[in-house]
Amino acid sequence: MSAVSWLRNAGVGIWDFVVGDDWRTAIGVVVAFGVAAAVAAAGIAAWWVMPIAVPLLLLASLWRVARDARDAQRRKKQGRAD
Repeated sequence: MSAVSWLRNAGVGIWDFVVGDDWRTAIGVVVAFGVAAAVAAAGIAAWWVMPIAVPLLLLASLWRVARDARDAQRRKKQGRAD
C-alpha cells in the first residue's frame, strides 16, 4: 500500500469517526471547544463549557432523530414512502 493511499484511508477513517452520522453534532463540539478556548483566553475558568454543551448537543441530536422518525411515520401513513 502506498503512502498516499494509506494517508487517504487514514483521513477517511478519522473523518468517519469524528463526523459519523451527524455532522451537526460534530460542528457543535468544535464550536463548544472554540467557546471554551475563548473563555479560557479571557482568563475565566472554562471547565464548565463542555459539561453544558454535551447534554445540549445530545438533546438536539435526539430531537432531530425523533422528528425524522415522526415525519417518516406520517409519510408512511399517507402512503408516501420517501
